[in-house]
Amino acid sequence: MVQPAAVAHGGAGAGPERQPNIEAAVAKAAEILSSGGSAVEAAVESCVILEDDPVFNAGTGSVFRTDGSVLLDASIQTSDGKMGFVIAMEETPNPIRVAAELLDEGINGLTGGGARDWADERGFDRGPVEGRPPHDEVSDTVGVVTRDRTGAIACATSTGGCSNRPPGRVGDVPLPGCGFWVQEGIGVGATGIGEAITRALLSFRVADRAIGGDGLEESMRWALEETVEEGAEVGIIALGSEGPGIGLSNRPNMPWATWCADE
Repeated sequence: MVQPAAVAHGGAGAGPERQPNIEAAVAKAAEILSSGGSAVEAAVESCVILEDDPVFNAGTGSVFRTDGSVLLDASIQTSDGKMGFVIAMEETPNPIRVAAELLDEGINGLTGGGARDWADERGFDRGPVEGRPPHDEVSDTVGVVTRDRTGAIACATSTGGCSNRPPGRVGDVPLPGCGFWVQEGIGVGATGIGEAITRALLSFRVADRAIGGDGLEESMRWALEETVEEGAEVGIIALGSEGPGIGLSNRPNMPWATWCADE
């Protein structure tokens, strides 16, 4: 039996005061995985806890765009090749649930009003997301990577988008290979300045290098040092086929936590 494990982050520069919040989300994943739950269930429910926590720029805590709107992105991918992502959803406090519903559909992603209409058709409740001003430009989006007893891996990410950006802007969170990437034996999630993460194709490059034999932590350090443009605040979490997860950032304040079941 594979050791179940989970790792989560609260944003590249969110600060150590949010460490307990991250640990609560990882504890939820650990509870599900310890009872035999799937990597997908654990990733989604852990991410929901973070979406429901108003200190993070995701779900209920999402920040305003330049026009005062609140637009939500989320994504999930699994090691068996499935993915789902939603972009610029409104009135959806838990967009990760909608993204997860896409895993077994014939489409991968939905955006804007079409995403909300699709969610309505499938019974996902609408709910107000009031929004808030940003916390000093802090990159405080959220992500979770989980591994279950079968060895399956899932990565879930969620965000309200970068503060002070126009309503049509798309960041890294819903873009495969950028804000997230999962394949057999590895899952990676990124956080920080979305444009820098996207230009680096960061999550895919970490996974590709690690699978190629360079090791997980070494590949994460390489990506932060060699692929991310200078001055861009970026963090990464990753989980391999065994052992606990790893979190690294080019800033000292990223809150992250990991859990791994005893052998």
